[in-house]
This record gives sequence, structure tokens and C-alpha cells, in this order.
Amino acid sequence: MVKNNEKKKISGAQAVVKCLIAEGVDLIFGYPGGAIMPVYDALYDVEEELKHVLTRHEQGAVHAAQGYARATGKVGVCIATSGPGATNLITGIADAQVDSTPLVCITGQVAAHLLGSDAFQETDVIGISMPVTKWNFQVTNAQEIPFALAKAFFIARSGKPGPVLVDITKDAQFEPFHFNYTTFTGMRSYLPIPKFNKGMCEKVIEQINEAERPLILFGQGVILGNAESEFKDFIEKSGIPSAWTILGLSALDSDHYLNVGMLGMHGNYAPNKLTNECDLLIAIGMRFDDRVTGNLEKYAKQAQIVHIEIDEAEINKNVFANYPLIGDVKEILPYLTAHIEARTHPEWLQQFRELEKEEIEAVIYQELNPVVDQLSMGEVLNLINEVSDNKNVIVSDVGQHQMITCRYAKFKASKSSITSGGLGTMGFCLPAAIGAKMGEPNKEVIAIVGDGGFQMTLQELGTIFQFKTAVKIILLNNEFLGMVRQWQELFFDKRYASTTMINPDFQTIVAGYGIETNKVKQRKYLKGAIKTMLDFEGPYFLEVMVGKENNVFPMVATGDSVADIRLK
Repeated sequence: MVKNNEKKKISGAQAVVKCLIAEGVDLIFGYPGGAIMPVYDALYDVEEELKHVLTRHEQGAVHAAQGYARATGKVGVCIATSGPGATNLITGIADAQVDSTPLVCITGQVAAHLLGSDAFQETDVIGISMPVTKWNFQVTNAQEIPFALAKAFFIARSGKPGPVLVDITKDAQFEPFHFNYTTFTGMRSYLPIPKFNKGMCEKVIEQINEAERPLILFGQGVILGNAESEFKDFIEKSGIPSAWTILGLSALDSDHYLNVGMLGMHGNYAPNKLTNECDLLIAIGMRFDDRVTGNLEKYAKQAQIVHIEIDEAEINKNVFANYPLIGDVKEILPYLTAHIEARTHPEWLQQFRELEKEEIEAVIYQELNPVVDQLSMGEVLNLINEVSDNKNVIVSDVGQHQMITCRYAKFKASKSSITSGGLGTMGFCLPAAIGAKMGEPNKEVIAIVGDGGFQMTLQELGTIFQFKTAVKIILLNNEFLGMVRQWQELFFDKRYASTTMINPDFQTIVAGYGIETNKVKQRKYLKGAIKTMLDFEGPYFLEVMVGKENNVFPMVATGDSVADIRLK
């Protein structure tokens, strides 16, 4: 009986659910087990407010949460039990940490009095996850739950986003207490958005106004900062050619006249070559990872470097910045745009066009118009461009097909290219596509996957089957672990050690999950099959047999300068 103004107590598990709802969460991904069972029992009462998606593996849950976050810009949420349930999340958490994806991961834990006793399904998930989370915390009594989760959501979404993990002991989930939830607004030790230095901005403005051969490199920071419009205004006023990292893809329309293509190991010829000829290099929301820079000793030594970045730890980590601008790209870019001179760089831009022609003649034309009977991955992506409005969300796995997708898919909307960047996680695609489709149900979501990565998480076809998720899956099947095979061909004398795939009948497997399926081996059927897939209302699986030993070019070999990029 409630006395006077005394509020009724609720359990810690019920508090977890109330916290999620208070943060605006309406969809979570997970897999139940003993140590998280009280939370699942609480979820049973709020099915209409807070939908839970039962994946077929905890790794599927965290990748689905990533796909949801990347497609929507919201915080993705996943939940798992203790022990193996928690450790199965780690790969996805590490992936989210490297790619700055906002996640809140909730794990159950054994009762507090059993901690450290090697109890059944006990693991030190706090210790294990510490290197790959933005923040983590273990809750041992119910009263800590509201504060811990409020802080978790704040940290996950603020500043440079990332994954957080909250581990909750089972007794804390059962414990009753008086619930009160207050949104977290900040703490003294954490300044997620540094105030940018206007004095440094003035120096950057001077450099932009004087540069004759400037080049912009933009990454996912433009997307995470919701600064796509500000970025477009900046490049159009400055007239600077702009190249993207694979995580920056879709921040700028693929057909924009200043979009000069992809940077990095399998990027476009022109931006890689001319990185070492520009006089001003402006990096925006990217971290100069090794796949972009190649040999650092030979990287852009002739250029003055401007680095616009929200995370001070990225400044000078790999490439020295003459002009570091630390702060929010959405605030910095309008300031720069307002004060720079309106310019064009026709002669400089023409150099990009000429090198682009070389790449088209040496690589692109043959990839999109192969003269052999074998289908190429590039022509599949090109046909998707032809028969769609280029506003699809395209999720790719890791390997040759990932590079082909980034190189040839066309995008007109931001947050529409989703892939595993920094960690390069095979198996990411299928569950991430599920999460993306559930987050953006009115958009067409296409999963581009290889036969290797597909078999790492194909159990998530069961999730598609149960929830009738209308994902369109294209399997580019070359019966190899293609990217590793390419390296074996080029650098290991074609010694194909453990890269040949003896595959099952994918058509039978997929049909067993009640998913419409088709297989194409001949070019004359390809375009019609892609159109049929896209027109189909439910989930669809299209397997395309492609050339077994096709390679992805251009290519910057390990240890080479970006200027040494190879066309063959």
C-alpha cells in the first residue's frame, strides 16, 4: 500500500525499460539469457512502446544496432546476457568504436555477491570491453540504473559518437527502488564539443584564399555532424575539388561537379595521385588512417595541412597539421564559408578530369562493360544505379565487393552508404542491413555481400523471416575469399592458401527461410533480375555468379605512396 506521497517502487529491470523509453528508444536488438531475464520479463509489458528484435546471434544484434544507428543517426541499442552473450557483442562494439557509431549495449551479469567467483556464465565484460568502448560501467544496485543509462546515452551520442556498455548484475535487476529519471546534460571532465579557435580560422581562411591547388578530403565527420548542407556550401564557394573516405561516402552527391572520388588503397586514380601535388590539403572529419595515406613518409609533404576535427586526439596522430581546427564541423564550416573568397580552380580541376579519363580507359570501362562471358561486380552495381533512383540505402560487407560498391554505387542522399570501415568486419552486412531497414522502413535497403562474409552471419536470415524485413540481398559469388585471393595473386605468386570456397546451395538455404530467391549466371538476365528484386515487396535474395579471379583496381600496395597507385 502506497502511503501519502510515497511512490510505488519498481524493479531495476523495469527501470531499465523506463530509461530506454525516456530516451526515445522504440527499437532494440538482442538475445535473452539467464542473467538478463528480468529485463526481458519487463520488456514483455511494453511491447507496443518498445519493440524488441530477436536476432539469431548476439553479434547479429550489435551489427543490427549499428546499421540502425548509421541509417537513422540515432543511438542504436542492443542487449545480451552475461558470459558468452556479452563476449559475442565485442566484435560489433569494436567495429562501432573505430567507426564512431553511437551504441548503448546492455548486458546482464551474475549477482553482485558472485562477482569474481567464476560463477556460471560470468566474464569480466567491463575489463574486456574497456579498450573498445567510449565508456563502460557496471551496475551493482538498482539505484544506479537511471544515472548510468542517462550518462550512457549522453556519452554515446555526444561529440565524437561511440559505443558504451552498461553491465547490470542480476540482483540489481530484481531489486525494488523508487525510480526517478533525469536526462544527463554533461560533466566537468568531458567537453564533447570544443569551442573552435577563430584566430586559427583566420589563418585557414588566408590559406584557402591564396591556394592554387587545394584539395579537400572529407570523412564521416561531415555526416555525424549533420553538416552535409554546410559542407556543400563551403566547397561550392571555395571551388575546391573534394574526395571522400569510404565512411564519408554519401555526404556529397556522387554526381556533384566537385566530387572527385574515393581516396585510399582502392580509391580513384586522380585524388590519390594529386594528393601529392596539391599545395593545400584540407581534411574534414577524417582521421588519416593508413588505408587513405599509404606510406606516411611520402604523404603530402609538399602541402600545408588543415585538419578540421572534433576529437583533439586525432590531431597530429598520423599526419602533422599546420593548421588544426578543433571543434564542431557544423559550426566551423559556415564561419569559413562566410569569410573566404568565392573562387574556382578550372586548371587544377582539369587535372582531375584528365586523370579520371585515364582511369576510365584503363579500369572503369572494362569493369562496367566486360567483353568476357563472366559477369563483373561493377556491372551489377552499375545496373542498380540504372534501375533505381540512387536514393537506396546500400549496406556492404568487407572484401572486393565492398570496394566495388564504394567505387561504383551512386548516392544522392546522406546516410545511405553503410559499411564496416576501420575494423573491416566480415559478416557485418546482413545484420546491419536488417537494422538499417527497421530504422528506415520506407527506404529501399540493399545488402551487397560476398560468399565469404555471408556465411559468417547468414543465420540472421531467420531474423528476416520472423520479422518479414524487406531487405534486398545481392550475393556476389566468386567462390573465393576474393580480396585475400587478389593479394595472393599479386604478392604471393598465386599461392591460393585457404581462399577457395566450396559453397553450399545458397538458393536452397535461403528458400528454407521463406525468402524469395533467384540466381543469375548470364548477362542477358542480369538487369531484369535486379529490377524484379527491387520491385518485389518483401525480402529478396539474388545470387550473381561473378568472375572468380577478377581484381579490384586501382590499387595502392602496402608501403607505397598514394602517388604510386596502380591502374593494373
